[in-house]
Amino acid sequence: MGSNEASEKILKESHTIAVLGLSNNPERPSYRVASYLQSQGYKIVPVNPTIAEALGEKSYADLAAIPGPVDVVDVFRKSEDVPPIVEAAMAKGAKAVWLQEGVVNEAAATRARAAGLLVVMDRCMFKEHSRLHREGRL
Repeated sequence: MGSNEASEKILKESHTIAVLGLSNNPERPSYRVASYLQSQGYKIVPVNPTIAEALGEKSYADLAAIPGPVDVVDVFRKSEDVPPIVEAAMAKGAKAVWLQEGVVNEAAATRARAAGLLVVMDRCMFKEHSRLHREGRL
């Protein structure tokens, strides 16, 4: 499945998005993307051990600490930090991993796909949602 198909499937079928690296600073890209997604009806779960909350939601130290299921893990971290995040996403039972613009880790993406997860890499979830919405596909 190509990135366009994976993007559309994730955005259509996901309800709960764990945003790994979400900042509580409105100037940061992670905050702007998560705020937009929240405004579109997605449940946002901040994952950042350095903050108590973001966007009115309790923040968790890691994926394992989140109570309940997560559909997609949206990653705002350095590319080299991705392999353990993919392992944690698989352990959590996430259906997808979304690596934001500038985040690329082919080995981790291959591992996630082999485990049955959808993967989008080096794309902005906000931009993809906006594009698909404009095209009438969401």
